[in-house]
Amino acid sequence: MEYVNYLVIALFLFFMLKRFLPTKGVNHISTTELKAELNDKDKQYVDVRTPGEFKGNHIKGFKNIPLHQLSQKAEKELSKEKEVVVICQSGMRSGQASKVLKKLGFSKVTNVKGGMSAWS
Repeated sequence: MEYVNYLVIALFLFFMLKRFLPTKGVNHISTTELKAELNDKDKQYVDVRTPGEFKGNHIKGFKNIPLHQLSQKAEKELSKEKEVVVICQSGMRSGQASKVLKKLGFSKVTNVKGGMSAWS
């Protein structure tokens, strides 16, 4: 019975770590690096914040697809052939969005570290 408790704890820790570790195959860039790439027409820019957050402040060229709608809209509105650059407020939601996009088969995904909070 004691082994079952250890197994449950080990599984819990494994799933918690897996949730917070960076996704394989996802690039990470700073907002400074993003500024240098913004004019690249071969990339798609997605802001996964809520429409209210996006309306309040956003970067020109970014398309608003809220995180909770991403899995339904991504394949219709984004090309798997082009790199997808994802941003949110702090980097947490865009990290989750990157995982969603990778699972949907997008091969080139980049997450902006620090999100809009780091944008100046």
